[in-house]
Amino acid sequence: MNKIQRLLSTALIASVTLAGFPVVAQASIVGTDEVVSSAAGSSARGAVDQFLARTDVRDAMQAQGVSPQAALARVNAMSDTEVAQLAGRIDQAPAGGDVLGILFTVFIVLLVTDVLGFTKVFPFTRAVR
Repeated sequence: MNKIQRLLSTALIASVTLAGFPVVAQASIVGTDEVVSSAAGSSARGAVDQFLARTDVRDAMQAQGVSPQAALARVNAMSDTEVAQLAGRIDQAPAGGDVLGILFTVFIVLLVTDVLGFTKVFPFTRAVR
């Protein structure tokens, strides 16, 4: 019993002695841009991950010879700014529905130029000149 009491008293003396030493703590002000960039980085990373999870994107990657797991690993290795740039490119990329809008715009432009007499593309129009 004497050895156990001696061991416990030694441990208690050491812990009380070490508890008296000051603990160094560092604090600093976190800027708003740091908080916003970390939040934007995580949302951009989620958008890119969601894009890569789509079946049509996976099929297109496999047709090009890229495995979806390798692409996801490369995205995870990117920095937050690179992922944000990639997410911006994904958002700006035209979708399949935009092709009809572009074709309609081209049709209207050609129709107006035909009516004004600058071109003769459509046989059903008569020039104003």
